[in-house]
Amino acid sequence: MIEIDGLCVDRGGVRVLEDVSLSVADGEFVALVGPNGAGKSTLLGAVGGHLSPAAGSVAVDGDEVGSLSARALARRVATVPQETNFGFDFSVRDVVAMGRHPYRSRFGGDDPDGAAAVERALDRTQTAQFADRSVASLSGGEKQRVLLARALTQAAPTLLLDEPTASLDINHQVRTLDLVAGLEETVVAAIHDLDLAARYCDRVVLLADGERQAVGTPREVFTADRLERVFGVDVTVGENPATGTVTVTPTAGVSLGDESV
Repeated sequence: MIEIDGLCVDRGGVRVLEDVSLSVADGEFVALVGPNGAGKSTLLGAVGGHLSPAAGSVAVDGDEVGSLSARALARRVATVPQETNFGFDFSVRDVVAMGRHPYRSRFGGDDPDGAAAVERALDRTQTAQFADRSVASLSGGEKQRVLLARALTQAAPTLLLDEPTASLDINHQVRTLDLVAGLEETVVAAIHDLDLAARYCDRVVLLADGERQAVGTPREVFTADRLERVFGVDVTVGENPATGTVTVTPTAGVSLGDESV
């Protein structure tokens, strides 16, 4: 369970997150949505222990994030960033195996479940076919799947995803979110695609200018008036006939009948 209470975060002397409170239950899939610069990545960074609060608190499973050692936090929370500079020319398998670091001794041993966890993650993310290739040789979308595989090997009950589908084609967007939704773990994901958020997530948190604007089910949060105010574009909100979930269509500049908006 994640408990966020009155969270404020400053970056470069600027307040980028202001008085955000949120509770995420065990096993819940929550999307963070909002325009660029809304504070989605900052909120994930605070929950993952990468950014320190200027005020307020963040707790995972009852413990303040800042009170946990890096190893203890890594056993509770795994993060999939938007992008990572690997620094060295590792193989895909080596990168995925890095997710087992919290379970290894100081000298790299004593992880009897590690090899099986790596192979399972490679298979689930469809990265096994290039497991022995250099990670530097991969496309952006392939690298994103490798980062997800690394997080899965970490076997943490809470998963943080920062734009997990941004570099993926439609096929792998759906496969990735199907996989994540089926994990039955606590998931918080920053997602730009409102239709995907509505299809896969239990609740959404709408952020703008570092503040929480609304929280609830996609159907509760995704109203035309609210989205137009936050995103600054005219939209229509309807229902996807295939999935029965909310769909959001920008209409600015689109011809509707005899009227152009």
